Amino acid sequence: MLRRYSPILKGKNDMVREIVTDIAFLRKRSAPAARADLPVAKDLRDTLAANRERCIGMAANMIGVSKRIIIVNSGLGDIVMIDPVITSKEGRYEAEEGCLSLAGTRKAVRWQKIEVRYLDERFEKRTGTFSGLVAQTIQHECDHLNGVII
Repeated sequence: MLRRYSPILKGKNDMVREIVTDIAFLRKRSAPAARADLPVAKDLRDTLAANRERCIGMAANMIGVSKRIIIVNSGLGDIVMIDPVITSKEGRYEAEEGCLSLAGTRKAVRWQKIEVRYLDERFEKRTGTFSGLVAQTIQHECDHLNGVII
């Protein structure tokens, strides 16, 4: 049974959420995010931090919120992307991926280098170019937003 957006308090201000495993919920396309959804970004930060040893990215639907928000660890820090859109891609390859919401691993087609247009946590427009594992993770999380299960 799906528990939507239930908090697990980890510290004074942390809101770590349970990971959703309900496939029917995960298959739904996420709605655009609004400024009122910014607390979801904070909860994604807290939940990613609590799962850091086994996860480098998350989408809001993984914590029970069907909004277009993702977070990805870039190696230098976490990047929150609101309403991300992949605008270009290069270097197609096949990957094997796991997911906190799913058991096991699955094959997926990914791109080595991508450009992404998104809003940051101040709702300012950003464009970023990413490659390697960071690009792969962004693609995986964007699939989540589109209801695509790897």
